[in-house]
Amino acid sequence: MIQKPKGTSDIYLDDMKIWHYVEETARIIMHDYQYSEIRTPLFESYDLFSRSVGDTSDIVSKEMYDFEDKGGRRLALKPEGTAPIVRAYVENKLFGPEYPKPLKVYYLSPMFRYERPQGGRSRQFHQLGVEVLGSTNPAVDVESIALAWDLLSEIGIEDVRLVINSLGKKEDRLKYREALIAYLEPFFNELSSDSQTRLHNNPLRVLDSKDKRDKEIVKNAPNILDFLSSESKQHFEDVQIMLKELNIPYSIDANMVRGLDYYQDTIFEIMTTSKVFGSETTICGGGRYDGLVEEIGGPSDPGFGFGLGLERLILLIQQQKIEIPEIEELDVYIVGLGESTNIETLKLTQAVRQAGYSADRDYMNRKAKAQFRTASKNRAKVVLTIGEDELANKVAKFKVMETGREVEVPFNEIYANFERVFNTNTTDMTAFNEFFGKE
Repeated sequence: MIQKPKGTSDIYLDDMKIWHYVEETARIIMHDYQYSEIRTPLFESYDLFSRSVGDTSDIVSKEMYDFEDKGGRRLALKPEGTAPIVRAYVENKLFGPEYPKPLKVYYLSPMFRYERPQGGRSRQFHQLGVEVLGSTNPAVDVESIALAWDLLSEIGIEDVRLVINSLGKKEDRLKYREALIAYLEPFFNELSSDSQTRLHNNPLRVLDSKDKRDKEIVKNAPNILDFLSSESKQHFEDVQIMLKELNIPYSIDANMVRGLDYYQDTIFEIMTTSKVFGSETTICGGGRYDGLVEEIGGPSDPGFGFGLGLERLILLIQQQKIEIPEIEELDVYIVGLGESTNIETLKLTQAVRQAGYSADRDYMNRKAKAQFRTASKNRAKVVLTIGEDELANKVAKFKVMETGREVEVPFNEIYANFERVFNTNTTDMTAFNEFFGKE
């Protein structure tokens, strides 16, 4: 039997309802914040990620799915969302005067990384991300963080905390890099093998190591905040002031560096200690990347963005037993009794749909009780029933499920103006009675 690839998932039925709810909620909030959607290819040039994310990052060196196509081009399934957005920004000249400043976009897209599958970590995973291009204003940083915070609050997620840090400008990081290497070199033999490899290639990643020995060593490492330029210090202070003004609680972690080389100045993570992950886990993270547009061949436009892992968010929703509202309501269920009603049931179902209402019917020739059970399970507002007698008389039984009220409605009324039939019945019982000639 052919099975799905390791590290991937099939999403369907009740789980799909959670995904739809999250995605629809996200789209509503994105609209409130005036972000527009952008879609980029699932695969890009390998060079896009090696140049932007960094050759020494785990994503490029260990996790990226890369391949040659039939034309000999080296491509990669996208492992993250920011670089493709910046590539699209540059290639399509979205920095031009005819486009909004700053440009605020969001995406909902699958990503791909060759990782060891575990709870909330898959080889194909899905991200909600936002990018703001064209402004250095610290209010952009805070607005983006506030958007992520609002989304989690709207869904009802608890047990999360916001952590922020600043990586300073490129020059600040170079000075800090030298100081960090000088501090870590005497501990070389005590570092984990991964950190030994990173020490001279990407020493900031040692700060982010999960190894217990590494964590003890970096406790006394130099603090990157001590190496910030006056400009970066002011930017970080402004971010903190604005977060406080918005009553968004946060803490500072000077050892947080994120896993991508393009970050500078403000970075942040929203973390949870939920037991569903086994240890503290990041569900949303991002930051400022003011040099990335230029690195990819565009103007020196700044940027800020974040990515939120949807699989991790869904796990939190399920673990915290958050009630998902019914957003796929069923207006009408048509019960057909007997094979002779099959064609008329089909016609009625289509007539209801063409009138602008959601509708479904039975296709298995089940008995009335089973069909009504399905209508109740799907929370149908109205049930239309036709049997052989109704078919002969060209009427359908119209039942309002909430009240139990039932009347007979001629087929020609349903076909002529189902909206009037439906609204008269469900919104005004006096008009309903007058419409159907009741006392």
